[in-house]
Amino acid sequence: MTAKSSAPKPAANTLPEFDALAGGRAHNPCELLGLHQLDAGWLIRIYDPYAVSMTLLANGAETALQRVDARGVFEWRGAVPPVHPYRIRRTYPSAEVVGHDPYAFSPQLTEHDLYLFNEGRLHQAYQMLGSQPYRVDGVDGVRFALWAPNADRVSVVGDFNHWDGRRHPMCAHGDSGVWELFIPDIMAGAHYKYEIHNRHSGQLLLKSDPYAQFSELRPGTASRVAPVSSHTWNDAAWLATRANRNWLHAPMNVYEIHAGSWRRHPDGRFYTYRELAGHLVPYVLEMGYTHIELMPVNEHPLDESWGYQATGYFAPTSRFGSADDLRHFIDTCHQAGLGVLLDWVPAHFPQDGFALARFDGTALYEHEDPRMGFHQDWGTYIFNYGRNEVKSFLLSSAHYWLAEFHFDGLRVDAVASMLYLDYSREAGEWLPNRFGGRENLDAIEFLRELNILVHDAFPGALTLAEESTSWPMVSRPVYLGGLGFSMKWNMGWMNDTLTYIRHDPVHRKYHHDLLTFGQLYAYTENFMLPFSHDEVVHGKGSLIGKMPGDTWQQFANLRLLFAYQMTTPGKKLNFMGNEFAQGREWNPGWELDWSLLQNRWHEGVHKLVHDLNQLYRGIPALHQLDFSADGFAWIDCHDAEQSILSYVRYACDGSHVVVVLNFTPVLRTNYRIGLPQTGSYSEIFNSDSTYYGGSNAGNGAGVLTDAAPWMGYPASLTLTVPPLAGIILVPNGQ
Repeated sequence: MTAKSSAPKPAANTLPEFDALAGGRAHNPCELLGLHQLDAGWLIRIYDPYAVSMTLLANGAETALQRVDARGVFEWRGAVPPVHPYRIRRTYPSAEVVGHDPYAFSPQLTEHDLYLFNEGRLHQAYQMLGSQPYRVDGVDGVRFALWAPNADRVSVVGDFNHWDGRRHPMCAHGDSGVWELFIPDIMAGAHYKYEIHNRHSGQLLLKSDPYAQFSELRPGTASRVAPVSSHTWNDAAWLATRANRNWLHAPMNVYEIHAGSWRRHPDGRFYTYRELAGHLVPYVLEMGYTHIELMPVNEHPLDESWGYQATGYFAPTSRFGSADDLRHFIDTCHQAGLGVLLDWVPAHFPQDGFALARFDGTALYEHEDPRMGFHQDWGTYIFNYGRNEVKSFLLSSAHYWLAEFHFDGLRVDAVASMLYLDYSREAGEWLPNRFGGRENLDAIEFLRELNILVHDAFPGALTLAEESTSWPMVSRPVYLGGLGFSMKWNMGWMNDTLTYIRHDPVHRKYHHDLLTFGQLYAYTENFMLPFSHDEVVHGKGSLIGKMPGDTWQQFANLRLLFAYQMTTPGKKLNFMGNEFAQGREWNPGWELDWSLLQNRWHEGVHKLVHDLNQLYRGIPALHQLDFSADGFAWIDCHDAEQSILSYVRYACDGSHVVVVLNFTPVLRTNYRIGLPQTGSYSEIFNSDSTYYGGSNAGNGAGVLTDAAPWMGYPASLTLTVPPLAGIILVPNGQ
């Protein structure tokens, strides 16, 4: 398309129109600039305040444009239009530049996409908005598009136009609030922002692109034009298997990492995504985990936020390399048989003035009223989930990470803060919903749409809710009235367990219910049992630091804690460093203390976690029925006096293992437990083994049941139960 014949005809040269161009107030420059058909002939109008002269290069000829306004307005008039796409030679005081006229190209966005976006149903808005390397009419360039409904002028500014908002004002798409401009001849990597003039206040804002897929490394805040991906995926087999995998009955053991502090180079530099692929993936594979969970890798300005205060909802952080480097990392994981989850944050965003906050001079992405739109705990803004365009933004972000990077699921941060209007607020500090309740109805609807989208568009991908309240049916399907998540973090189990384990063993008998209470609700949701980064930061100390007693007892307690976690129903998650008893609290500014593996106590924990991971994956009874009461039965949950728990875990075929846990430092001999069947049992795991740093008390090669019924079971046996330890028994011949 060449001429804008359907656009209103430009008026004759008048001072007000040129005033608008020169003053950066032209609301729709496409009506003034570019090629237009007049009543008699054709007009090209170009505005460039820096040019001395201009020449039209078309039809094999060179024709000078007339300067019709001293502020930089040039025109060409002719009886027939030049062949499209024409070029313009711009002469500046010290240079000449030949290029195409941005305003000679027709808008590329479709009415259908604009309609879906405004309706909140455009799930791939990242392909419509933002900066897209594009070819129009055989000309390469970048299409810029932005949603800013309360602006009366938006311009693309960057290193290609001296950051001058007069140079590339964008064209408005009716009342959609969307602005667009194709700028030819600029390349991937270009730095840019949007200059936005608010129509009501006259405020002038300089904003990074909400849909940018590439951002400048902090402390810079510019967006960058992302190159088209050149990565060739080699994970088709993984994705096909994932789509047909019965994850409910499969082992899932997640290693949560912060990419900036798992390891560092000696000079303090981060490992890149590619370096992580070469070092992290073999480590995780050898340790026996099934998934890696990355703490947020979206762009964020402050290292100390760990990515949870995001400014780039479509941009992998440049700290660790390029988007294709991240693709390479995930592809490497998939080819090694590892899943990768992304920590994703739709609950809030920071107040940084260059980003989403009051984006077009109004509360656009957030609520205007701070009782709805401001998180008092975190000093951040809350998304307005009831606004359709915000819904398109967030749903598209989720779609982007799963589609473009092949992530296997999203761990959704701070879900509880989204569900409740009175979250962390006193009376009078929040507004009830339309029914007078405290539930955030818009957020509930958004979360349901999110989960429907993920499960429909990405077969086998999972969504995991960090949700700390008793909200019902978080991990039940939307069609049954649930929120639709695949799983929910069991924060109650985590808090109860860590509260219990902190007690001196002599007092644990008074808190026995902290270990048993969880079974009353364990199957109301699909639960994941997390010991996450939140438990080893902000003054909470490390896991080993929470353990009471002397060094021997501390490490025995930690080994016992992991034995309990890995044999209790629910999928598993541990933060990096837990697996070798990181001694100090997590410091995101430096790498883990890997030198601790030279110490026998830490090496013992590392070996224990490795072996537990292998057992968990290899024994169906330890994972197949994690979400079903059929997979668990108490042998004895009442022995508070001796602080011992014993239970059976079952597989789908009825095979089983027996778990006995002793939470005191007292060796228990001739300890009788009931069993589901007669015969001999072998002790396949003992956290008190000298191999792990224990005292090596246990049951040797095996034990034999007798016919004496016990605790409702048809058989029983007597055991040696080691101090502060857990053992796993399996029937021989099973």
